[in-house]
Amino acid sequence: QVQLVESGGGLVQPGGSLRLSCAASASTFSTLDMDWYRQAPGKERELVATITTGGTTSYADSVKGRFTISRDNAKNTVYLQMNGLKPEDTAVYYCRARRIIFGNTSAHLGWGQGTQVTVSS
Repeated sequence: QVQLVESGGGLVQPGGSLRLSCAASASTFSTLDMDWYRQAPGKERELVATITTGGTTSYADSVKGRFTISRDNAKNTVYLQMNGLKPEDTAVYYCRARRIIFGNTSAHLGWGQGTQVTVSS
């Protein structure tokens, strides 16, 4: 379990951009895989983007080409750059930390408190 704090959410117009940040308390941040999830009202929390300890990234099809996940291990922070925002991107965005056990098996370490992103004209 680690302490995660998201920031950077807000209200933007369609086509606008936001950069979300997730600051982690763990001194072992560089050993963790990090994810961004989002959850809209009445919907399940869904995986948006993943970045591994080695910097490999993956994205949900709905955000591919518009969102970019990155990390700064020196700052214990993961980012989500969101461009070309659409109303359907409106949700609370959460970061998640995982520790790889082996292969594709990982252990969940914790969620941040979430940051609201609202895309509306």
